[in-house]
Amino acid sequence: MEIKELVEQQRAYFETGKTKNVSWRIGALVTLKKAIVRYEKEINQALLEDLKKSGFETYMCETGMVLSELSFMIRHLRGYARPKRVLTPLAQFHAKSFISPEPYGVTLVMSPWNYPFMLAMEPVIGAIAAGNCVVIKPSAYAPATSQVIDRIVRECFAPRFVTVVQGGRKENEALLEQRFDFIFFTGSVSVGKLVMEKASRYLTPVCLELGGKSPCIVDETANLKRAAARIVFGKFLNLGQTCVAPDYIFVHEKVKDKLLEEIQRFIRRQLGDNPLENENYGKIINEKHFNRLLGLMKSGKIYLGGEASRETLQIAPTVLVDVKPSDPVMQEEIFGPILPVLTFRDIREVITFVQHREKPLALYLFTRSKKTEKQILLHLSFGGGCINDTIIHLATSRMGFGGVGASGMGSYHGKRSFQTFSHERSIVKKYNWLDLPIRYQPYKNWKEFLLRIFLR
Repeated sequence: MEIKELVEQQRAYFETGKTKNVSWRIGALVTLKKAIVRYEKEINQALLEDLKKSGFETYMCETGMVLSELSFMIRHLRGYARPKRVLTPLAQFHAKSFISPEPYGVTLVMSPWNYPFMLAMEPVIGAIAAGNCVVIKPSAYAPATSQVIDRIVRECFAPRFVTVVQGGRKENEALLEQRFDFIFFTGSVSVGKLVMEKASRYLTPVCLELGGKSPCIVDETANLKRAAARIVFGKFLNLGQTCVAPDYIFVHEKVKDKLLEEIQRFIRRQLGDNPLENENYGKIINEKHFNRLLGLMKSGKIYLGGEASRETLQIAPTVLVDVKPSDPVMQEEIFGPILPVLTFRDIREVITFVQHREKPLALYLFTRSKKTEKQILLHLSFGGGCINDTIIHLATSRMGFGGVGASGMGSYHGKRSFQTFSHERSIVKKYNWLDLPIRYQPYKNWKEFLLRIFLR
């Protein structure tokens, strides 16, 4: 079926009103949850083929998170979809005011390759929960996972409700030429700009989940053992191919050497003496990104790691020191297992450095100083983050996840997903038994006097 025809078919189905029934939406989410449980082995195998992800990591970061989000949404959807009463101003007496959420209509979800199952399905959960029809465009860089997503969706839903479009750039371009009612995109800043440009043709609202260089700040008061363990976990999970991975470290010069020692120790403890031989250590998605990362490793000096295997597309956890802000590794999001380390003497240096760059998707601060914590939260803008940990802020359905500025717009997870895929209508229901004449002409002094009272 042609993409244009597919979108038209979904629009016709949406207009029947079927997807607006809340019980029906809950049933759709339950059906999806059962299918994902049945397909868990196939999902594991697909992610092993695409990214060499272990079964444990796949459940922790992909399947398990999707199932958790489904359970949360199924439990709370009736409450989210219910109209919410709000107070009515005295000037509008006698009336009832309420906010009524409605679905946008036909939506497009474009997902990336780094977490190809989770980052496709979590937005889809929000779109279905809000009552939309959905076209899913998974990444062509993760073909095995895209095929499994397609099989699951075909088993659960008719194409007129939810469907998958596989393919590469040609299909992306064709989809972005269509008139959608909402577009949800996760990926790079450059493609995000293109999505927004295309959406502007029809004034289509968008949610952009992008990335950027997420700083990790370690001051002289930090618990260095805990910091090192959590930085190593967050940075080298999925070989650093995580949008919220710590991109670089800013460490106080007094504790730099000690932190580096601890990072080295925890890399060995978590990944072994030779991570490239660790069966649970993943791979770079393709040769293009592998070559890009090798180029970035020429910045500064290698303190640890540097080994790479072109045959398996793997790069060992690599820590760079003597890095300058002007080095290539500091000019783009790394998105790989390379960790540059810079030093500071005063926390104001870090604040100035981050302020003068694009707003990051995440920020991580390791400190035991409440003063430093207050300074960072007051002066720096970022999508979200952690104090004394990394990346776990996104692993909950009770807080929204999203960027700000160049790192994105809009957010999702839990209630935020429902809100992102809904339009909130503000409605006043006026009763007929009384009609205050104050608003009607002719205008009189006594009317103005009452108006001033009502509107204060």
